[in-house]
Amino acid sequence: MEEHCLLAVLIDADNAQPSVVDALLAEIAKYGTASVKRIYGDFTSTRLTQWKQALLRHSITPVQQFAYTTGKNATDSALIIDAMDLLYTARFDGFCLVSSDSDFTRLAQRLREQGKTVYGFGEKKTPDPFIQACDKFIYTELLRTQTAPQAPAAPKPNPPKKNKPAPAAAKASPAPAGEPPASEPTTAPQAETGNLAPPVELLRRAIDESSDERGWANLGAVGSYMTKVQPDFDPRLYGNRKLSDLLRSLERVFGLEERGPAGSPKAIYVRNL
Repeated sequence: MEEHCLLAVLIDADNAQPSVVDALLAEIAKYGTASVKRIYGDFTSTRLTQWKQALLRHSITPVQQFAYTTGKNATDSALIIDAMDLLYTARFDGFCLVSSDSDFTRLAQRLREQGKTVYGFGEKKTPDPFIQACDKFIYTELLRTQTAPQAPAAPKPNPPKKNKPAPAAAKASPAPAGEPPASEPTTAPQAETGNLAPPVELLRRAIDESSDERGWANLGAVGSYMTKVQPDFDPRLYGNRKLSDLLRSLERVFGLEERGPAGSPKAIYVRNL
């Protein structure tokens, strides 16, 4: 989607975390301009007090929805009604639905029936029907790893003072079994999505469906096909930032080639080996 496209961002506060808002809006900016940003929930509840700073920082409009009856989710109804009102203004090119709730499956379907692009954002627990109802679905666990703060650097030891003998080095105690020695740096935590095997066969099919008579396919066409067939496909699930990086990591399976005149952006083409 082009950058000038207008998007309506609708957040279900009961099924989203404020810790991912920064990365969430940055991700949405890849697809268009978030001209409407609304969040729905009962903000009189202490459960949602942590949202306050995030709303002020990003100018997100809170829509207060009281829980009229225990066990009934009035928030979902308010979000759906507003989505349909925004749809009939005919001002928006797409909608971003931020929730892990399958209750929005029919809403996503209805928006797509009207020719609108639907981007879903939710946790890995999101039911598959809602994922499949979206044009593109992004797991918020991936966004959470982008915003995780880095561990502070260890302070440098003070040098021993002059005219004073340095204290004898204490004998290092052996590290517990299964843990690295204290002197060795540990690796960064992996994404919460786990170690997933790349969908090689689906990638092969995407290349076949998008290739020319010589077997070469434009990388953009391959990515578009992957998203249509599997809306939650994301190279970051497999430890790679871009689709090209994922394919390069599988150099024995796929071949990549850059094309274009010198000094200008190159188009990437890929083929099955």
